[in-house]
Amino acid sequence: MNIIETKIPGLLIIEPKVFNDARGYFFETFHTQKYKDADIDADFIQDNEAFSGYGVIRGLHYQLAPYSQAKLVRVIKGSVYDVAVDVREGSPTFGEWVGIELSETNKLQFFVPRGFAHGYSVISETAIFSYKCDNFYHPQSERGINFNDKNLNIDWKIPEQKMIISVKDNVLPTLENADLNFNYGKKI
Repeated sequence: MNIIETKIPGLLIIEPKVFNDARGYFFETFHTQKYKDADIDADFIQDNEAFSGYGVIRGLHYQLAPYSQAKLVRVIKGSVYDVAVDVREGSPTFGEWVGIELSETNKLQFFVPRGFAHGYSVISETAIFSYKCDNFYHPQSERGINFNDKNLNIDWKIPEQKMIISVKDNVLPTLENADLNFNYGKKI
């Protein structure tokens, strides 16, 4: 596998080695030791999968510490535009974000460490999105940032009239007003 660093340290793109032949393809979607060797030190304990149609935007979500989650995300079918926002107070990249297209074709994965808000938009007709978490879902610590925060200025790759957003996500606060407890440099 090839590890591609982004402009935000710790936020990584993983390009797996894919073996193609006349039968189809094969690749390892996860290998604990290889990820640890690449300094991706998350003990994943839960797998999740979501199905959505074109225009759906999910996010930007996170859980407060000590229930925060690192995620390893990928797309099984279709394609999404995946976004992670640094919400670690004191971070030199606080409020900055990275977006990447993840698809069944490119088979890229995105490692989103703790201390980041995460979301994605579906840019294909449908998509099956899969992700590993290193902490269990804890509803009392669930928080989020509005996908349309003007200060973040994220281009979700979906025309506004085609966006499908849940009621819950539509009323999330801006980053400026978000409930945060992540401190840069402190293990969370």
